[in-house]
Amino acid sequence: MDGARAAARRCTEELARGELRGPLHGVPFGAKDIFYSAGLRTEAGSRVLAGFVPAYDATAVARLKAAGAILLGKLHTTEFATFDPAPTHNPWNLEHTPGGSSSGSAAAVGARMAAAALGSQTAGSTLRPASYCGVAALKPTYGRVSAYGVIPVAWTQDHVGFMARSVEDLALLLQVTAGHDPADPNSSTERVPDYTGALTRRRAPRLGVLHQGFLDRADAEVARVTNDALARLERSGASVEAVKLPAHFETVYAACWTTVLVEAAAVHADLYRRHADLYRPRIREMVELGTLVPGDLYLRALRVRGRVRREVLPLLERVDALVTPTTPTPAPAGLAATGDPVFQAPWTALGLPTVTVPCGHSGSGLPLGLQLIARPFAEASLLATAGWCEDVLGRAPAPAL
Repeated sequence: MDGARAAARRCTEELARGELRGPLHGVPFGAKDIFYSAGLRTEAGSRVLAGFVPAYDATAVARLKAAGAILLGKLHTTEFATFDPAPTHNPWNLEHTPGGSSSGSAAAVGARMAAAALGSQTAGSTLRPASYCGVAALKPTYGRVSAYGVIPVAWTQDHVGFMARSVEDLALLLQVTAGHDPADPNSSTERVPDYTGALTRRRAPRLGVLHQGFLDRADAEVARVTNDALARLERSGASVEAVKLPAHFETVYAACWTTVLVEAAAVHADLYRRHADLYRPRIREMVELGTLVPGDLYLRALRVRGRVRREVLPLLERVDALVTPTTPTPAPAGLAATGDPVFQAPWTALGLPTVTVPCGHSGSGLPLGLQLIARPFAEASLLATAGWCEDVLGRAPAPAL
């Protein structure tokens, strides 16, 4: 916190002189504890990395700082951003999970401890906790934001994500972090459009609602709140139609988890050989299972991902966004699990951009979210659509802490 206070004083002095570092001058943010941060411990929620202090910032952290933002500190994550839970509680109800793996990021923004936070998503680790904690979140297209300096889970599915109190804030965060990074071979050279400007061109969108595998898999309460939200959007001018997924869509789930297991085992191979006794049960199981998957099965999983992506893209051309509940249930009670990523995993595996915005509350007062999915590199129109939905549905209030 001493560093954050010093940075805040510098920002105040610069502002008094009429100097602005960038569009996020003085804005406080937190970073999930898998993002390298120079001079601050980066331990990934694990005893394996206890005391590790990197010498440089992850690219996303560095770009936020360059835009004037102030890093408050590091936020809890599940161990190595997988499934062994963090000690974080849900700010809406301390007896419930905040989700994972970006547990601390969602809780910090939901509790108004930080204006924004960096998270990551390899299956559902940004949008799910954001929904549970009543905040907006964005997972951009794969490669849109550099993952350099972020401790990996699975290289071909890891995405940097953002959490904030509004869609406008998400657009600002993406604006200053998007773009090619020579240090990350997977970062895209696609042109970076004006995301913040796109929000001024909001219009009633065309929404494709996914019942198959999503609304029909949600519990009754989530389905009711989602349908109520869709009805409000339609009354306000949105075109809302049911759409069907391609026949082979369900195969993407197996492809997603096969890829994650194999790549996680490869990421941890050396550390696990030297420190297996320090790993917690869920990440230990992932690493050991991943070593048992034959190479040809991994390659088939990559081919399945590619085939499903090709089949889904024409559907995304017909609408501004596909729509699902963000989660199948409200945040589960207890801290032993982090919830089900089933509604995010396919879109993460396909590398597509997704947003969640709050859309209501459960009967017990827990926040629920609406997930929007768009075609690759369509973040500008996706954010405009999400901003329009947010205008109709409203933002979640602060929890009564």
